[in-house]
Amino acid sequence: MAITRVKKNTLVAELSDVLSNAKMTVFAQYQGLSVADIQELRRAARAAGVTITVVKNRLVRVAMGPLDTYKDTDTSGLTGQLLYAISTTDEVAPAQVLHTFAKTYAALVFAGAFSGDGALLSADEVKSLAGLPSKNQLIAEVVAQLLSPVHDVTNALSGNLHGLLDGVSAKATN
Repeated sequence: MAITRVKKNTLVAELSDVLSNAKMTVFAQYQGLSVADIQELRRAARAAGVTITVVKNRLVRVAMGPLDTYKDTDTSGLTGQLLYAISTTDEVAPAQVLHTFAKTYAALVFAGAFSGDGALLSADEVKSLAGLPSKNQLIAEVVAQLLSPVHDVTNALSGNLHGLLDGVSAKATN
């Protein structure tokens, strides 16, 4: 069933709005996945703050047209049946969600991505991004590194205190 012009215009307006706020948009081929598989992917993506959209590539090109960020972006890679994973909060999350899903379902294949500044990324670059830790993991690692000297000093002081207590307790039992 064909989509009416009004519905297409609404869809293009929504896509333009989402793409204008997107930090990363990853697109992948999904031929061979069932509807249930796509629904499972959407649930996993929703938990990570990523939106999965299946829409015609022509409508994506039209939605990108009026946006200054994507005005000069090469859209020649938008061919075939593609799904779009979009995140407005995390640059790496869409790639990670699709990469995790592709481990179980080999039919999902990266085709490329658009960064938040309009740069086109290849499928290999997207796979590299998928291997990076998330923003929260990086923050946790930095905090752990900053707290490391504090923990070292605390452990050294408590070790000396335990030694003193062991000596006092040994003298007390004699």
